[in-house]
Amino acid sequence: MSRGSLLRGKGLTLTVMALICFLCLPATLPAQEKDKDTRPERGMAIYTEYSGIFVAPGESVRMELTIENKGKRDENIGLKISSVSKGWKVSVKAPNYTVNAIPVPGGKTRTLTFLAEPDKGVKPGSYFFQIDAQTEDGKLTSSQKIHVTVREKSEVGEEIQVTTSYPVLQGQTDAKFEFSLEVTNKSESDKNFNLSAQVPPKWEVSFKPAYEQKQISSFRVKAGQNQTVAVEVTPPKDATSGSFPVTVWITSGEKKAEAKLTVILTGIYKLDAGTPTGLLSLEAIAGKPAIMSLFVKNTGSAVNRNISFSSFKPENWKVEFKPEKIDALEPGALKQVEVTISAAGQALVGDYSVGLSVDGEKGSSKTVEIRVSVKTSAAWGWIGIIIIVLVIAGLGGLFYWLGRR
Repeated sequence: MSRGSLLRGKGLTLTVMALICFLCLPATLPAQEKDKDTRPERGMAIYTEYSGIFVAPGESVRMELTIENKGKRDENIGLKISSVSKGWKVSVKAPNYTVNAIPVPGGKTRTLTFLAEPDKGVKPGSYFFQIDAQTEDGKLTSSQKIHVTVREKSEVGEEIQVTTSYPVLQGQTDAKFEFSLEVTNKSESDKNFNLSAQVPPKWEVSFKPAYEQKQISSFRVKAGQNQTVAVEVTPPKDATSGSFPVTVWITSGEKKAEAKLTVILTGIYKLDAGTPTGLLSLEAIAGKPAIMSLFVKNTGSAVNRNISFSSFKPENWKVEFKPEKIDALEPGALKQVEVTISAAGQALVGDYSVGLSVDGEKGSSKTVEIRVSVKTSAAWGWIGIIIIVLVIAGLGGLFYWLGRR
């Protein structure tokens, strides 16, 4: 084989190898990008299986406590039980030890056991616990609250278990409140469960399967399994602010479970404003103040505080409110406000728009638009009349003088 053939063969081989490398390169780059670690440098959280449960008197609470390191950096996380209801002994356990700190590598989780044991004298009621977690340098913290409701066995039922993560919901009166109940069939056979509830007068309640809109009054759960039920509660529009109990019963034959829920209404924040006469117009003279009355009424169901005023006006105009603000206005109460509008001295005769805005709590506001008609001063009117009279008199005298000639 000649030297030229060898060189051509080597050149072809190099070309093929370069082509293979070029084709493989785009496939490796996305893989490298895909494998890139996007976690933050540090991050941490703790959480339990449930944040609210129902138990029978004398029954201990035992559930998993997860400590998660969301960052890249390894952390030594300290644990502290900061809140314990009276009559309970609470601890965080590993299989062989009581734990107050645990190392967690970056991106990993560790699981411990939260254990709450009641004293013999603990009575039915609501009990609260809180676990705090903190990194060794104190820069990262996390907390988990647990609400335990103790109910009599006759109410809880040995075959029915009801748990909820959020037994208390809060919002304005015009909102709908949806609780989520997890019902567990602890018996050895499939069961049909009936639903009923007690709510305050004029309130409405309905039951729905989780993530569905159809309403139900009963449902079936297989032995040893559970099902989530949504409880939607709607208060009447005239409901006042306060705390309201909602009781839900789940029954199957003679067995009965009860869930105590609470709705806290903060009331509706709503304002109305206008003029006592209903007229939204005003006459003014350029450069001089014009006074009008504005009423502010609390049409919501909650006390509205720190009500302020503002205006939208033409350039060089002045708008003043007296008083400048209202400290508090009870539901249904009305307050009179004096508004002084001063048109600019150079304002031309014509109609102008001035917006008066009333702003209260929780986004409650009302804007009243006033049409201001700017007119000339009466003095200029008399001056005009005098000038006209003088002109007429002058013309009359001129005609008389010319007539004599």
